[in-house]
Amino acid sequence: MQVTETLNEGLKRGYEITVTAAELDQKVNDKLKEAQPEIEMKGFRKGKVPMALLKKQFGGKVLGEAMQESVDGAMNEHLESTGDRPAMQPEMKMTNEDWKEGDDVVVSVSYETLPEIPEVDFSKIKLEKLVVKADDASVDEALASLAETAQNFEDRKKGSKAKDGDQVIFDFLGKVDGEAFDGGAAEGHALVLGSGQFIPGFEEGLIGVKAGEDKDVTVTFPEDYNAEHLAGKEAVFECKIHNVQEPKAAEINDDMAKQFGAEDLAALKGQISDKLEEEYAGAARAVTKRALLDDLDKTVSFELPPSLVEAEAGQIAHQLWHEENPDVQGHDHPEIEATEEHTKLAERRVKLGLLLAEIGQKAEVQVSDAEFTQAVMNQARQYGNQARQFFEFVQQNPQMQQQIRAPLFEDKVVDHIIDGATVKEKSVSKDDLQKAVEALEEE
Repeated sequence: MQVTETLNEGLKRGYEITVTAAELDQKVNDKLKEAQPEIEMKGFRKGKVPMALLKKQFGGKVLGEAMQESVDGAMNEHLESTGDRPAMQPEMKMTNEDWKEGDDVVVSVSYETLPEIPEVDFSKIKLEKLVVKADDASVDEALASLAETAQNFEDRKKGSKAKDGDQVIFDFLGKVDGEAFDGGAAEGHALVLGSGQFIPGFEEGLIGVKAGEDKDVTVTFPEDYNAEHLAGKEAVFECKIHNVQEPKAAEINDDMAKQFGAEDLAALKGQISDKLEEEYAGAARAVTKRALLDDLDKTVSFELPPSLVEAEAGQIAHQLWHEENPDVQGHDHPEIEATEEHTKLAERRVKLGLLLAEIGQKAEVQVSDAEFTQAVMNQARQYGNQARQFFEFVQQNPQMQQQIRAPLFEDKVVDHIIDGATVKEKSVSKDDLQKAVEALEEE
């Protein structure tokens, strides 16, 4: 077996692998001998089938396997000896297309190797960490928002008309073609108008009703309604209005605090303050992370594999096109060309991706099973009743697992770098932090 270099230009590599016919024949014989003890054939006892007959019967199939194993083995030995790490799957092609049994196998191999990535002295990186304390005004604002969610309802002045957001207490009886249907009646039902609890059109039909009034509301059940006997049918709901109530925010006191699991108002304020500062710290970290990545992109330089940049630019262009054309769900659209701007962004992403991966590998950064599971659980919550199906999908999909692990790994590597960098804390206001975060989104 022979490996001959045909290209060595920048990160591009080319080789020609030659596997002689004799080597292939020997490998076929070895594989047949290994299998011979377990083979049975008519007229021969198990393990006693002559080699010549085995070769005639199975040689063709085994030859293909031997050819693939030989080429793969030669490639693996080559990568191990050179230390090359292909940026993408090497391209392999037989050069003697008219190959026939008894000929040597000649395979052309080409790939781009990952570059040598320079060491980074973390101590020379200077970063600023924004620190925001939760002030009384922010805590009071959050308390007022909680009070809104814990709102009560009080009867409106007699004769007042119901508005969107009001609560109506009423009896109703639904009929289709003049006949009442199961599940279409209730007494003393409380409904907040605009909450979307009833089918489309029903709550809008109660806008303007008064206490003591009778009102018929006509609606049409959706075509996809879960009760087939009602789907698509028109119904009349006979409603008797008892009360029209307006929302009133809960009083901010110890009783309200207990509704949210706190011992008293002071304890609730403490919890809110801690939560706000946790949110501020998360936003501040995003600002610090961007500053770090900008610094690394500016100060660290190495050759980038063109194939990775091209693939990343294409993916960016494709993603942005779909964001601008949300009505197109599939891939039935014109070919999307990557622009210079897409390529520039791709170069940054590829550089930082390779750099962080190298730093993480050398620092032996690992994403633990517990961290991975927690991340999956966080995503699963978005799927509600289908959380179990999401878990199963992740378990069966290695690519999805990698998509979840990648940002976790990146964040841990970023934290590792920040730990070694020179970080100066700077106290700022909530508004200043907000402006810094908005600046990230504009870039």
